[in-house]
Order: sequence, then C-alpha cells, then structure tokens
Amino acid sequence: MTKEEIIDMACQSFGGVIKKEERDNFIAFAKLVTEKEREECAKVCDAYDNGRYSNAADLCAESIRARGQIEQ
Repeated sequence: MTKEEIIDMACQSFGGVIKKEERDNFIAFAKLVTEKEREECAKVCDAYDNGRYSNAADLCAESIRARGQIEQ
C-alpha cells in the first residue's frame, strides 16, 4: 500500500472533503504507517536465517528499507 493510497482512504473516511491542514496531518500519518509497515516486513526477512537463503533474505531486508529512503 502506498502513502497516497493511505491518504486517499483517510480522506474517504471523512466524506472525501477535507481542509489542507487535515490533509497535511493525513500525509504525516501515512508516512508513519508506511515506515512502520516497511520495517515490520524487513524484520521478517531479517528473521529468515536458515543458512541457505540467508543472503537473499538479507538483500530483501535491505531493499525494503532502501525503498523508504527513495520515497523521501
């Protein structure tokens, strides 16, 4: 789910009409949600360490975390 999708859902929950200040709050909230979700996904990859696929899991975790750097 993208930050924009989260913002759109929040706007819809208020009938689709919101003030700019409220939208700014939704943007800040969406950023927190996406950061938390991204980190939780990366932690799943971090925990996957069975030796054989450990390197792939590490690369996945790095890629997930890097996505947050690109979006900022």
